[in-house]
Amino acid sequence: MTPTPRGLRAALATVFALALAVVVGWAAPATAAHSLPPGIPSTSTAQSQLNSLTVAAKGPQTGYDRSLFPHWAVVDSPCTARQYVLVRDGHNVVTDSDCQPTSGSWYSFYDAVTWTGAVSQISVDHMVPLSEAWKTGAASWTTGERRAFANDVNSPQLWAVTASVNSSKGDKDPSQWMPPNTAVHCDYVKAWVNVKYRYDLTVTSSERSSIQSTINNRC
Repeated sequence: MTPTPRGLRAALATVFALALAVVVGWAAPATAAHSLPPGIPSTSTAQSQLNSLTVAAKGPQTGYDRSLFPHWAVVDSPCTARQYVLVRDGHNVVTDSDCQPTSGSWYSFYDAVTWTGAVSQISVDHMVPLSEAWKTGAASWTTGERRAFANDVNSPQLWAVTASVNSSKGDKDPSQWMPPNTAVHCDYVKAWVNVKYRYDLTVTSSERSSIQSTINNRC
């Protein structure tokens, strides 16, 4: 089955206009409300979606290259998917004429850290990593389908997180890595399941078991 992304939104989400205390570098979480990426399902829906996923061993990494998933494409001119997410999920974000954020504050759900400073220290993580997708179904997709997956701002596929925690995650699935912030574990696995469900990707038995345990104990 080919993936069925629900399309890219034509307008940027409303940027929060909440006041934040001035912070230099890393800081404790800000008191302003933080919004999770869109499309995270309810626990019951996530359970149903998990139950429907095909359990299979991962395929080989052979032939994989990030360039096969054209990422950071323009989704709302002139904003790329990365810029879109940084504006969508940040606080008091200011951008230049090319939509590149020049200032703002970002809360990383993975490690419960707020960053105010150089935007280069904020990564936009693919919830289901590109290489993970390759090994669980995307190797047979067209380039257009992989582009849609890599730039999907309508699902819980893209998260603004600190560069360090994103590097720690790498291409690991939930049986191999979970965010250090345990408070986000429920939403994390529900987002993971939803993305795999949307794109008809497979899960391994250990991956499914780990997700099920998290749903049982954290949701």
